[in-house]
Amino acid sequence: MAEFRFCKPSTMERAEFVSHFGDVYEHSPWVAESVYDQGLNDNDDVIANLHQRMASALLDANKQQQLDLINAHPDLAGRAAVNGELTAASTAEQAGAGIDQCSADEFEKFTTYNNSYKSRFNFPFIMAVKGANRYQILESFEKRLGNDSETEFATAIQEINKIALFRLRDM
Repeated sequence: MAEFRFCKPSTMERAEFVSHFGDVYEHSPWVAESVYDQGLNDNDDVIANLHQRMASALLDANKQQQLDLINAHPDLAGRAAVNGELTAASTAEQAGAGIDQCSADEFEKFTTYNNSYKSRFNFPFIMAVKGANRYQILESFEKRLGNDSETEFATAIQEINKIALFRLRDM
């Protein structure tokens, strides 16, 4: 199993751990704080193990904490991306999917889908875009707009946990 290349979580003090892992879950350091406060050991030096603990912290959180984390995510190809206001991780993830290369028509589709999705579900569309392209993302929007709120909430949480795993693997 893969261990972190540049750090050893089990040896970190709380402030260092939260500083290093606090943005794995978008603007939600409480996930890292929760894991740290439960105690760390050598198993947490393995990426998959630490991810599982962080994912469990999210799944065990109350509905409002989960919703707040979902709402901390930016729209795909949204205003924050255009204005350069995304976190470094979100910028890299969206660029890797080619979102930064959208034509005017594609950008308009993203805007329309983002607005429709938020109007329908009251939170932003979440998708782990690493390994996907903008065409696949738009197709996913089209499919998921037909889902019910409960399904989309659960899907958003699953996608957030996928994003976290990608981010941990990049550390």
